[in-house]
Amino acid sequence: MNQRIRELAEQAGYLPDGFGIGHWDMPECKKFAELIVAECLDIVEDEDDGSADTKSIRWAMIRIKKHFGVEE
Repeated sequence: MNQRIRELAEQAGYLPDGFGIGHWDMPECKKFAELIVAECLDIVEDEDDGSADTKSIRWAMIRIKKHFGVEE
């Protein structure tokens, strides 16, 4: 999980508790964020037919993965 996912978690209300422990550090929250990103990538990938016309889709997927720190 990268910093952007943490920022989004904070915007969604996952704030540190009185001990400074952030709820986003729970494995379930991290996995949830990763699954959402993966689901979005699957939707976009379905639109890629491998042609030059869909090259921008492949670039968008690369940028999304990099932005959210998603491994291949």
